[in-house]
Amino acid sequence: MAANGLVRVLPVIDPSAGHSFREPIKRIHEHQDVSEFLCSKGYVDIMTFLLQLNRSMFPAKLPDGRVQTWPVGSDAVEYSAPVRQLQQLLSKLEAILEEAPPDRGPRRFGNISFRRWYEIVESRVSSLLEECLPADLLKTKSSDPDGPTAEVELKAYFLGSWGSPQRLDYGTGHELSFLAFLGALWKLNGFPRNTPGVEERAIVLGVIQPYLELVRIIIRSYTLEPAGSHGVWGLDDHSFIPYIFGSAQYAPALSQTDQVPEEGSLPDAPDPNGVAKAAVVERERQTNLYFSAIGFIYDVKKGPFWEHSPMLYDISGIRTGWAKINKGMIKMYNAEVLSKFPVVQHFPFGSLFSWDRDPNAVPPPSTVHAASGPQSRPQEPSTQHPAPGTMAPWAAGSQTSPAGGGTAAPWAGGPARAPILPDTSRLPPGPMAPTRAPWASAQQRPAPGGPATQEDMLTKAPWAK
Repeated sequence: MAANGLVRVLPVIDPSAGHSFREPIKRIHEHQDVSEFLCSKGYVDIMTFLLQLNRSMFPAKLPDGRVQTWPVGSDAVEYSAPVRQLQQLLSKLEAILEEAPPDRGPRRFGNISFRRWYEIVESRVSSLLEECLPADLLKTKSSDPDGPTAEVELKAYFLGSWGSPQRLDYGTGHELSFLAFLGALWKLNGFPRNTPGVEERAIVLGVIQPYLELVRIIIRSYTLEPAGSHGVWGLDDHSFIPYIFGSAQYAPALSQTDQVPEEGSLPDAPDPNGVAKAAVVERERQTNLYFSAIGFIYDVKKGPFWEHSPMLYDISGIRTGWAKINKGMIKMYNAEVLSKFPVVQHFPFGSLFSWDRDPNAVPPPSTVHAASGPQSRPQEPSTQHPAPGTMAPWAAGSQTSPAGGGTAAPWAGGPARAPILPDTSRLPPGPMAPTRAPWASAQQRPAPGGPATQEDMLTKAPWAK
């Protein structure tokens, strides 16, 4: 059901209708399977939940004409009992860090003590969830008398949220697993039904931001490697969603009946180019998810920002506002996270996030975004456009396939399909000139101190027009 007809809300399970839970299993074994994923009910539910949370973070127009913003730590956001229980769960995980101090011996990649921390969490996962989640939710029974309870699905996504103890790494696939864990709780009626946006904001500010902070502590404590990172060609070594929600925090204010804007910013929002200014980052990181993620980059990387984070530096040159950045980040998440085999190959599918085909889905064309993985047979390049019709229940009007392939998502549009961006996952960084991406056109932003002013600089972000 859509709230006010504007945003689709992740549906919840009707206990009276019966539901069969399933042990989540790996379904994505080769790159062709990514195309199937992009047509699945699980994909639709992930994007629905992400867009639902995203809209909630836009500032709100109040009836008296004032604008209400949603900074981290805002007194205007009240945390429900389920949100506070999840905060308690995160606190318990942080406390376990003391039981697995980092190994002091010589090492090159990752700290083996992370395996000990993960083993402790894994051994206690049932009791941790039982202490912090309602018993009736965890033990929601399957309509199949011999089937598992909801706990088996929640465990899979929860344990997938903290990095890989085998590879000693953490990346956007683990972040996706935590998003799915929260989405699974939502589908299980684990959050109260409030005015649209109220509980979603509490989830972002009260659960997702503390999760990101805990993950950063874990990464630094155990020097976890980036998982599937594109290195200098990627957006961020470890995370993506704080850039989505953080850009929404600075976008123009919405009323309940407004469409999400595609351009503009709050009047007093910092300029996007502030990401390259340490003082601005330090000031904004306390209250904004975008700058909080940028601040972590400052904590772990040295040197000029445009050199070690060229994609984020390019994006900072967008002159049409934070709403444009927000729209682009969602488009990029679809292409660079959900459509990439190395990221989604480990995502398991059960009943809450189902591999079953969405009835409105149309097979996406094969693209390089999904191709960076094993193939069972050579693929002929696709020259056909998707069949007419919408591929996702939230899509409206005439839509085209986004750069990452997949369903016709709400950000798709225009008379022509977006250009397919080349896979950069195995490209060496090369010279650190500020012409960041191999798909960028001839006009580029110069390095700081170049002849052009900031206002004259062009961004090479993939979605920039």
